[in-house]
Amino acid sequence: MKKIAVVGAGPGGLAVAMLLAHKGYEVTVYEKQAYVGGRTSEIKLGDYKFDMGPTFLNMLYIAEEIFELTGRDIHDYVDLIDLNPMYQLIYHNKKINMTRDADEMIRQIDELFPGNKGSYERYMEQTQKKLEVLAPVLQAPMNKLTDLFNPKVMKAFKELEVGNSLVDTLSKFYNEEELQLAFTFQAKYLGMSPWESPGAFSILSYIEHAYGVYHIKGGINKLTEAMAKVVLESGGKILLNNGVKKLRTTGKKVTGLLLEDGQEIEADEVIINGDFAHAMTNLVEPGLLKKYTPEKLEKKQYSCSTFMLYLGVNKRFDLPHHTIWFAKDYRKNVEEITKTKLMSDDPSIYIQNAVVTDETVAPKGKSTLYILVPVPNNMSGIDWSEKAGPFRDMILNMVADKLGVKDMWEYIEEERMITPADWERDIHVYKGATFNLGHQLSQMLVFRPRNKFEELDHCWLVGGGTHPGSGLPIILESSRITANGILQQDKQTLLPVKPLPKVELYRKKQSQLKHQPAAIQTNV
Repeated sequence: MKKIAVVGAGPGGLAVAMLLAHKGYEVTVYEKQAYVGGRTSEIKLGDYKFDMGPTFLNMLYIAEEIFELTGRDIHDYVDLIDLNPMYQLIYHNKKINMTRDADEMIRQIDELFPGNKGSYERYMEQTQKKLEVLAPVLQAPMNKLTDLFNPKVMKAFKELEVGNSLVDTLSKFYNEEELQLAFTFQAKYLGMSPWESPGAFSILSYIEHAYGVYHIKGGINKLTEAMAKVVLESGGKILLNNGVKKLRTTGKKVTGLLLEDGQEIEADEVIINGDFAHAMTNLVEPGLLKKYTPEKLEKKQYSCSTFMLYLGVNKRFDLPHHTIWFAKDYRKNVEEITKTKLMSDDPSIYIQNAVVTDETVAPKGKSTLYILVPVPNNMSGIDWSEKAGPFRDMILNMVADKLGVKDMWEYIEEERMITPADWERDIHVYKGATFNLGHQLSQMLVFRPRNKFEELDHCWLVGGGTHPGSGLPIILESSRITANGILQQDKQTLLPVKPLPKVELYRKKQSQLKHQPAAIQTNV
C-alpha cells in the first residue's frame, strides 16, 4: 500500500482521506490543532455551541456522493434539516424571505418589486441550463493548459460570461438593484464585488433555490466529525496536535514531512489541506518555488476577511435562523471591503440564530448568536489590537438596535471574538483572507493552484486554494478530483462522478428521508 500523508484535518483533507483510505491506501492525517474540521469545527463556550465558520450546507448532493463513494450514507451520520425559508434579507426599507417555494418567491417579488413579473421564473429556467453546462467544469481536473480544450470546458466558456459582471447578468432578469443584490451577495465571500465578479456566479443563488440550504443538528461541524469517523472506519489515522513544520524534499520531489516535534515522516504522496498561501510560505524550503514565491503570493488577489462574534445569551429572540442585514449603501460597503480596504461605519451583518431550528446548541430559554461582518483582509494594515474593541461595540449597538433590545449586554453570558488578525495568527489563514484566493478569472480553472501541484512532485492540493475553488461543497469536490488524480497515476479505477441531479426528483427524494443519525464517537 502506498503511504499518503495529509496535511490538515479540514473538510478537504478529511474527504480525500476518506476516499483514499476506502481505496486501500495507508492514509494518515496530521493536524496541528487539537480538533478536526479546521474552519468547519465547533466552538464551545460553556453550555453554548457554535460553528467556527460555515453555518449551512448547500449542494448537499456532493456531500452525499462523497459518503456514497466510501459505501456509506451521510444520513446515517448526521441529522440534516432543510431550512425553508433559507434566510431573510433585510434592506433599510424592506425585507424578503428567500425560499425554495417558487410561488412564495414570485408573490414577494411582485409585492416588493413591482414591474418584475416573470423575472424569477426566467432566472431559474435559464440559470439551470447554465449550471448544467458549468457543473462538469467544476468536477474536472485542471492540471495542465490543454485541459482548457476539453470539449466540456470549451462548451462552458460562453457561460463564464467573461465580459459581464454578476450584477450585469442579474440585471437581465431583475430591474431594481436591491432585487439583483438578493441573488448576488454570495460573491462577496468569493473575494469579489458583485459589480466585478464574473457573471458565471449567478449559479450560486440558483443552487440554493433549486437544491436547498441545510442545517445539521448540532452544527455543520458535525459533518467533519462524521467524516473523521469514516476515515477511522476505513483504516485511516488522524493524528491531532501533530503540526507539520516542513515538507521533506529531495530536489523538487516531496518525500514526506518533518513534524513540529522533530519526527520525520516518509510518504509516497503528500496532500496539503492547509491554507494554500500559508502552507507555501511556511512549509516549503525557500528557493524551491518559482511560481508561488512569498513575493508573488503577496501580489495575488485574496478574499475578504470576517470579524466574528459568538455570543451565548440568556434570551430568545424573534429572529430567523439566518438573517443578512444589508448596509444602506451596499456598494460603498463592498468597495471598502475589497478595494479601499477601510473599516466601514455602515457594514453589512450576517447573524445566525440557530436555536430556532436546533435546541441542542443552547440551554433552554437561551440562544447562540453567531455574528459575521465581512471586513478587509490583512492587506489593509488595520491594527485590530486597537480597533477590535470599538468595532465590537459598534456592531453590538447595531444588532441591539435592529433587534429592538436596549439592554442586550446584560443577556451576554459567553462571548468570543475572532478578528482578521486572529484568523491569521491563530488559525493560520494567510492575510486573514477567510475565503482564500479570490475567484477572478485569472485565478480560476487552470490558473488557480492545481490539484496536482505544479511546483513540486508527489505533492497534491485540496481545499479552497485549489481548483475548483472555495466553499464547503466545492472543497469536497476538490478532494474527489485529487483522489482521482492519484488513482489515475496508480492505474486504479477512478471514483465516478454523477451527473447533476434533476431538481424535482432530488427534492422529492429529500422530502422522503427519515433522518436517524448514528452516534458519533471520534476517537483520534
